[in-house]
Amino acid sequence: MKFKDLVLNDSLAREEGFNNAHELKAEFRRIYPDTKDDTLFQVIRFHKIPIDEWEGKKIDEKAMITKRADILFDAGKFEDSVQCYGAALRFDPDDVYLLNRKGDNLSRLGRFDEALNCYDKALQIDPQNEFIWNNKAIALLNSNKPEEALKSSDKAMDRNPDNLLVLYWRGFILEMLGRYNEALACYDNILKIDPDDPDVWNARGNILTEMDRTEEALESYDRGLELCLDETPDASTWNRKGNALMELGRFDEAVRCYDEALSLQPENDIFLSNEGVAFIELGRFEEAMECFRKALMINPANEDARILRDECLENL
Repeated sequence: MKFKDLVLNDSLAREEGFNNAHELKAEFRRIYPDTKDDTLFQVIRFHKIPIDEWEGKKIDEKAMITKRADILFDAGKFEDSVQCYGAALRFDPDDVYLLNRKGDNLSRLGRFDEALNCYDKALQIDPQNEFIWNNKAIALLNSNKPEEALKSSDKAMDRNPDNLLVLYWRGFILEMLGRYNEALACYDNILKIDPDDPDVWNARGNILTEMDRTEEALESYDRGLELCLDETPDASTWNRKGNALMELGRFDEAVRCYDEALSLQPENDIFLSNEGVAFIELGRFEEAMECFRKALMINPANEDARILRDECLENL
């Protein structure tokens, strides 16, 4: 089509995403500055042919959409990926993989009731799938229903008591219910199978801290940090180790741990406040006050830092 005809065709311009032909003309002048009235442009339209009329190898639309959904999910684009999983399910509403993935997707969006509907439908089709029972347990826990979450975890354990992922989340659910001995047993069972999982050692340290078994907690944190040497160290683990050392009265070592945590997250007002407390215990009030000052600059609502800063002023 000649350019002079193209810029008079409003309907074609709208097909191309413009509001009108005038807008198309302005854009084409910008992109193709040497365009003249007789310059030819090729207009291509696509017509979707029903699958049963295709020639040659047919495209698996469901697989294509599912792959796109998985890519979007892994990229953290959950709003887009949930739409793709929904589109793929229109080809096969009973696909357990798609129902489970859509449930995971909805959980990431905080839409837990919808996620639970997906998991329930998947479990009607495949009731022996421990992973879906575990995912349902996580969604229930995030819905503030820990007792129901534990029941789903029971179902997952019935299917496979040695599934490390199920054991890990079961420990977390039991911790939320205050059943620390049972939670600790879950983490210990994991470590019998895989003694080199730093996340489990850290989780174990948290449970032992809650149980006031500080020396054992410290050993768990140390083991977790050792296993992270080849990876990026975890700031929260350094902070928790510092807290455990504080409880043992080992304040110099606690300061070193807080320094490590702050080297990874320098804008964390909680870490700064904790280090300030350690400095107070050591009688180093000026350094403590500087910690609290920085913490308040980051988070003016940190009342603990404000009170402790004033306490430092009284001791200077």
